[in-house]
Amino acid sequence: MARLYKGFTLVEIMIVVGIILLLAGIAIPNLLRARLSGREAAASGALRTISAAEISYRATHSSYANLSQLYEDSPPYIDSVLATGNRQGYIFVVNGVNSRQFFATAEPQFLYQGHSYYTDEDGLLCRSNNVNVSAPTTHISSGCPSNFTEIE
Repeated sequence: MARLYKGFTLVEIMIVVGIILLLAGIAIPNLLRARLSGREAAASGALRTISAAEISYRATHSSYANLSQLYEDSPPYIDSVLATGNRQGYIFVVNGVNSRQFFATAEPQFLYQGHSYYTDEDGLLCRSNNVNVSAPTTHISSGCPSNFTEIE
């Protein structure tokens, strides 16, 4: 008599698991790269927003502001999340050097998780050439800091 088998054999299950692991091995690195790219795009966009807000603020108040001043003004120049200085894994810092100069930086909370960014009153947006590069802590008189490149 012939037996009727119900279910899958161990070999069939192992083949399916192997195929799933192979596909996951291909998809997960691409997903992580896309998330990193998205966070970096959000950081550079937020820095552009800060730069535009600073220019608008200075036109009205004749000086540059910090993040909380940009939010507390009426109407606010930036949103409440950006005013905290933390957004999507990046730390934002704005320094008003004097009434004619400011610089702003965006640095990932963990340096190995993305590039750092820098902008100033000229509106020039610069990105670090590599990950693991800290954002500058002083104003750069012209152009991008060393180890940084201008981005559009």
